[in-house]
Amino acid sequence: MSNAFCDLVGTTLPLQMAAMTRVATPGLVAAVANTGALGMMAVGRSSIADANGQIDEIEAMTSGVFGGGFIVSYLSMETLDIISQRLNIIEYFYGWPDAALVLPGKIVGWQVGTADEARAAVDAGCSYVVAQGHEAGGHVRGTVPLADLLPAVRAVVDVPVLACGGIGSAEQVRAAVSRGADAVRIGTRFLAATEADTHPIYLDLLLKATEQDTEYCGLFDVGWPDAPVRVLASAAAAARLPGPDPVGELAGRALPRRGTTPPSRSTTGQIEAMALYAGTSVGGVTKTQSAAEIIHELLGE
Repeated sequence: MSNAFCDLVGTTLPLQMAAMTRVATPGLVAAVANTGALGMMAVGRSSIADANGQIDEIEAMTSGVFGGGFIVSYLSMETLDIISQRLNIIEYFYGWPDAALVLPGKIVGWQVGTADEARAAVDAGCSYVVAQGHEAGGHVRGTVPLADLLPAVRAVVDVPVLACGGIGSAEQVRAAVSRGADAVRIGTRFLAATEADTHPIYLDLLLKATEQDTEYCGLFDVGWPDAPVRVLASAAAAARLPGPDPVGELAGRALPRRGTTPPSRSTTGQIEAMALYAGTSVGGVTKTQSAAEIIHELLGE
C-alpha cells in the first residue's frame, strides 16, 4: 500500500502510532513497526540515557520504521542533538513551528491544531503535518473537529497530511482518507494493545467506555499548565473531588494530584483519579488485542 506518506517515511502502511508517554512501551513501538506502519517513541521529557535505552530496546525487536516525538514546551536541545543522531524521523508537538528545529537530513513532522499552524510548519521546512482534531485524547492542540480541520489543512499545504483525533474504526479511517488524509495517526486504540503498559484499572475503564464518556478539560495540568486534555469523564470527575496529594507513586516518584502522568502497570495509588487519557475513538476499544490485530482491523484490506 503506497502513498505520499508511505513513500516519505519508508513504511508500507499509511498508519502512525501516536507517541504516548509511559504506556507506549518499546515493545509496542516495535510491534507497530513490524506490521509496516510507523512506530513512534515518546521522547518528551526523557533523559538522554532513558531515550537511548528506548531506542536500544526497539532496535533489538524490529527492523521496521520508527521515530521520536518531542514536546516543544519542554524541549532539551542537548537531548534533541544527541537523540536525533539515532532517529531519522523527528516529530514536534505543542509549540509554534520553528525552522531552527527542522534538522537537516531528517524527516520532520509537526502536529498542528489549525490550518495556520500547518502552513507555518511547512514554511519552516517540515516534511509532513499531523492535523489533530478536537476529538483527540491526551493533550489537545486542535480546537475544531477533525472533519473541519482536515480539509482546511489539506487546502493550504502540499506535504503529506495525517489525520488524528477520534479515529478508532475502519469506517473512520475511510472517512479521514475521503477528506484528504494521506495516513492516520492512532493513539487510544493502542492503549488496549497487549504490548502496551496500561494499568489494569485504566484498561478496564477504557473497555467499558463509549465515545460519550470522554471530557475535554483543563485538569491534569500540574507540570504542564495551560494545555487542555481529553480524558475519561470518570477520571475528570474523580480528580475534582477531594483526595490525597500526591495521588500515587511510580518507580519511587510521587505523582501529584492532577498531574500529567498516565498510570502504567507499576503505578500505585488512586488510579481512577489519574490522567486517564482517551479520545472519542474510545468506543472502538472493546477488547485487548495485539498491535498487529488492531492495525489489521483499522486498515482491513
